[in-house]
Amino acid sequence: MSALALFAVTGTARAQAASPDETTASDGGEIVVIARGRTESLQSAPLSVTAFSSQALEDARIKGVSDFIGITPNISIVQSQSAGNSFITIRGISQVRNGESPIAVVTDGVQQISARQFTSDLFDVQQIEVLRGPQGALYGRNAIGGAIIITTKQPTNDFHVDAQISAGNGDDYRGQVSVSGPIIPDKLLFRIAGSARNFGGLLHNVYLGKTVDWVHDRNVRGQLKAFLTDTLTADLRGSYTHTKAIGDQYQYQGAKFESDTSCFLDPTNPFGGPAPDADRVTRSFCANNRGRNYRSIAEGSLKLTNEADWGTITNVFSYIHVKEYLEGDQFPYTASRNVFGTDGTQTQYENVRAWQDDFRIASPDGDRFRWMVGAYILRTKRFISTTTGLDNGGGITSIYSDPQYDDPINPTLSYLADRNRNTAYAFYGNVSYDLTERLEASVAFRYDHDHRRQEIDPRSSAGVPEGCTVTATDACSRVANFSKAQPKVTLKYQASDDLTLFADWGIGFRSGQFNQAGAAVAANLPGAFDLAKQESANTTEAGFKASLLGGRLRINGSAFYTADKNPFYFVFVGAVGAQILVNVDKVDLYGGEIEAMLTPIDGLDLFANYGYTHSKIKRFTFNPADVGNWAPYIPRDSGTIGAQYRFPVSDALNMFARGEMEHHGKQYWDPENATARSSFQLVNLHGGIEAEDGSWSLTGYVRNLTDKKYNAEFVSGGFVQPASPRTWGVELRTSF
Repeated sequence: MSALALFAVTGTARAQAASPDETTASDGGEIVVIARGRTESLQSAPLSVTAFSSQALEDARIKGVSDFIGITPNISIVQSQSAGNSFITIRGISQVRNGESPIAVVTDGVQQISARQFTSDLFDVQQIEVLRGPQGALYGRNAIGGAIIITTKQPTNDFHVDAQISAGNGDDYRGQVSVSGPIIPDKLLFRIAGSARNFGGLLHNVYLGKTVDWVHDRNVRGQLKAFLTDTLTADLRGSYTHTKAIGDQYQYQGAKFESDTSCFLDPTNPFGGPAPDADRVTRSFCANNRGRNYRSIAEGSLKLTNEADWGTITNVFSYIHVKEYLEGDQFPYTASRNVFGTDGTQTQYENVRAWQDDFRIASPDGDRFRWMVGAYILRTKRFISTTTGLDNGGGITSIYSDPQYDDPINPTLSYLADRNRNTAYAFYGNVSYDLTERLEASVAFRYDHDHRRQEIDPRSSAGVPEGCTVTATDACSRVANFSKAQPKVTLKYQASDDLTLFADWGIGFRSGQFNQAGAAVAANLPGAFDLAKQESANTTEAGFKASLLGGRLRINGSAFYTADKNPFYFVFVGAVGAQILVNVDKVDLYGGEIEAMLTPIDGLDLFANYGYTHSKIKRFTFNPADVGNWAPYIPRDSGTIGAQYRFPVSDALNMFARGEMEHHGKQYWDPENATARSSFQLVNLHGGIEAEDGSWSLTGYVRNLTDKKYNAEFVSGGFVQPASPRTWGVELRTSF
């Protein structure tokens, strides 16, 4: 049986015991997706979407979000600083530090409410769909650039166990297990899955003699599925993630050391080092504080579905609690201490609690006229504090919600903190009508409103409003409202059974937000304000999906143009630890993607994809001199080329081999285009032996085969974090 590496264009997957509404391959081998809120063939869905089946995820050894993003065109990710810190860019719509994501991430019908959830371990996953282009009409305010739909494996009506363990360099040990079966056959089913990782690290602090990328991660997820009546189904889901790591590991390129082998600054000229260069990579660190990071995510949800002949009613309620704490050395991250008011310590703590409810009614999928209406509400409570401290050499005092100005070990120098109470609600609907047997027209509309209230901690060292005190907190609050109508129109023409043409136009929306109170004041930057404006993107897209050579060759392509108003840009002022969001007034984006899969003989799959995004700053009040430059964070292009071969060596055994090369295009990190990270390529290999029936496999893997050195992140001014070196290991998987 052929198991294609990328189901972006076609696919044949091993059968999975699952509920009828699970996203999976149909009996005919065609991938079925739920990108538009309904089940439909991937090849006929009128939007740009890349989909990975469970077999494709195993073949590509997808363990985290960066693994599948790295082989998907026109989407990129930066993971740095902490376990929950990541930045997505999709078709030029970017995420910045402390900003919200440009994509909606939905797992089993539950939308993530914090970007810190996104980088959780991927395990026991049935399918992933990556949607490009504005999806706000269906998925809401943060789907301005696209959406990622994750479907986990569902409870089964027979007892089933999946398990895998792996060991790799850097003392990297992983394990995953899932158990599924009936409690009451055909009535009440369960599934429990978990994963664990212990990673010793590969990057070193040469001053302390310890690794700086050490990670311990634990995840568990449980699900009960009850068929209450012939039409009513209840799906109860709970999960918990706990991550411990080393955090805040940066280098400052402008630091000048006493010598090439010293970790101490030159006392006569501490910041006289070389000019910032996004291509200059150093894998060793010098901070005298190793840093610490922890993250926990607790989530529970209840999904009720009632299916009748006239349509389906669905309600999903969920509660999410996300906490993350980070502490580490302050800029310029050396063994020196308290140099000209810098090189002390810094901390950040965020605590988010939220509940949300999504209610929708939809007509049956097979009708000529199809409709859906729904309503959504989200209530969020968020606390965040950021500090800097004097480094007396005794370590870092953990700061959550109380500054320690008089602490003898690590006295607080600056403290910024606020509580945010936000309410977002939306109403949405869409209709689709088959004008002819081959022509479909769809119209969708969503209205989102976001009310934000920020309560500033009166003990903050900057940005406290006049009259705001510990005993008089009424003056400590500020309020802002953001709203946007998000229409979308789609035309689909089924030119033949093997060719789908589509075009769409839509508007996406990302809410504005408050900067942390006092950050703009502390930074003293003209054009930086406590409130960042909301963003909207107007996108036109056209594409095709073709099947040739009797289905052995699939080619999908799309082109787009986006007028992006008020995208976000991140400014960091290291001396005061200020992290500020500003708006670029207008950016024009255009480009496209093409994906191809060829199966010349059974078992051999050749695949390639390519995405290109051209960006141009059209207006920028913060710095008009940057008009005409490329917008920051946006790779010019990305792509993947590779092959995999699965062939029998006996009646019971198969051999499997896969190789791929990722291309990551040139990328500027600031509107000034001061320095760019040049394009680079990563080579990944995966292969081994497996049972023909899929009951077990033993494989080896290498990621970044050539040990390419590059910076995972570059922040304007010369703050960098290098990417991980080459990793390799072996993995054993069993299923029964």
